[in-house]
Amino acid sequence: MTEPAGRGLRIDRWLWYARFFKSRNLATAAVNGGHVKINDERAKPGNRVTPGDHVHLVRDQLEYELVVSKLPLRRGPAAEARECYSESDESRNAREARIDSLRQDRRLMPRTEGRPDKHTRRKVRQFNRKQADD
Repeated sequence: MTEPAGRGLRIDRWLWYARFFKSRNLATAAVNGGHVKINDERAKPGNRVTPGDHVHLVRDQLEYELVVSKLPLRRGPAAEARECYSESDESRNAREARIDSLRQDRRLMPRTEGRPDKHTRRKVRQFNRKQADD
């Protein structure tokens, strides 16, 4: 079930149909915020994508390099949504490396049982300031 390729599909709808965002409003906000590029140009919510277009998406500090495969008619199941795009191995590996580095950062944070006390909060603030300076 796909639309005719000549008309294209709005980028915010395509992102929602392909299940990158839980709502179309979130997809529109991401496009308006400059987190989406179509063929290396900043997108607007009304820009249309067609099969073969390259979409660069940044979501939750993670980058996706996608190629539009087909245009769905509806927001279907996840397996159907994955057929609408393809992603390069380099993009997938870079995202997994970024996820690992974010997890490593969390492991370096000081931990306490339950709510942090005054001294631990100070250590956390010092750690965050040190990370921001680097």
